[in-house]
Amino acid sequence: MERLQKVMAQAGVASRRKSEELIKAGRVKVNNETIKELGTKVSSQDEVEVDGVPLQREAPVYFLLYKPRGVISSSKDDRGRQVVTDYIPEIDQRLFPVGRLDYDTSGLILLTNDGEFANKLMHPKHKIDKVYIIKSRGIPTREQMKQLKQGMEIEGEFFKAEDVRITSTDGKKNTAIIQMTLHQGKNRQVRKMFDALGVPVDKLKREQYGFLNLHGLNAGDFRPLKPHEVKQLRQLADENVK
Repeated sequence: MERLQKVMAQAGVASRRKSEELIKAGRVKVNNETIKELGTKVSSQDEVEVDGVPLQREAPVYFLLYKPRGVISSSKDDRGRQVVTDYIPEIDQRLFPVGRLDYDTSGLILLTNDGEFANKLMHPKHKIDKVYIIKSRGIPTREQMKQLKQGMEIEGEFFKAEDVRITSTDGKKNTAIIQMTLHQGKNRQVRKMFDALGVPVDKLKREQYGFLNLHGLNAGDFRPLKPHEVKQLRQLADENVK
């Protein structure tokens, strides 16, 4: 038996807090009976409806994908372009990515059908380290590197790197390889920050998500997360909130 709001969150209806609001608003039924009590628990045999739509409950699955460039971080695309779920065939569960990587960005992305797990990892308050490798057209100055860590406002939003360092430079080609760690996950964040400095990004790859990395994988490869990795990610998110 599990709490109703947790089952709703895992099914991807909404976050656990938003699911609680749906319950209190009388929009949820269990076995055709409207439920407004937050302490209600349900089993796998109970029929749950939200706004009259039956809840589809599946066994949770978790995957790590090395996303290639030129792929959409979504489960479908109206323009028929390739999406990340295309790389994990023959899976009955409906998968969705945990967050996103830009179309032109490669690297590590997680996919699951566990909505509560995804919401927990994506919320910035959980402070999951996301490590990116950037090839820049231009070599940032020491002052510009300091600005990335202090943070900057772009188009009314505040962007900040938790850590950033130059790992190598090529003076002849005027390029640099830079490692940046983020907790935020805003749309096109790395590219916007470097554009604001006047140092455009040539290539961008996410190499690490928390303790997970791409070791042993090529672009387009995937693997299931091990049970202890899923548990460790949950613990990592919870510890970072404290």
